[in-house]
Amino acid sequence: MESTAPSAPSLSHGSDTLTQEATVRSLMSRDLAGDPARELSMITIEYPPGSVDPVHTHHAQALVYVLEGTIVMQVRGGTPVTLVPGQTFYEGPDDVHVIGRNASQTAPAKFLVFLVKEKDAPILVPAP
Repeated sequence: MESTAPSAPSLSHGSDTLTQEATVRSLMSRDLAGDPARELSMITIEYPPGSVDPVHTHHAQALVYVLEGTIVMQVRGGTPVTLVPGQTFYEGPDDVHVIGRNASQTAPAKFLVFLVKEKDAPILVPAP
């Protein structure tokens, strides 16, 4: 199962610069054994140069593994971390993801995300 969210220009966190949004591809989803109300989902996210995510939550446990490039991640109350290929990041179901961006203005970045979430719930929910 593969789906691609379209890339579209957007304003980057109040700046005057136009950036491309991330491309999300669903690789697979499976029911969580022993818990029919939850599922496992695996996605890849590609950040074009300068891409910035909106503040959001996943209402899921999320494991991130960087494949290419350099990304910056932070959850509310945490410290920002800069990650390179082979490094990982964790988000809990109550975390609010306040920083998610490509660290580079010239090179793309790509990472794999493994989620444990409520069945059929959206992968990303905007948060204040």
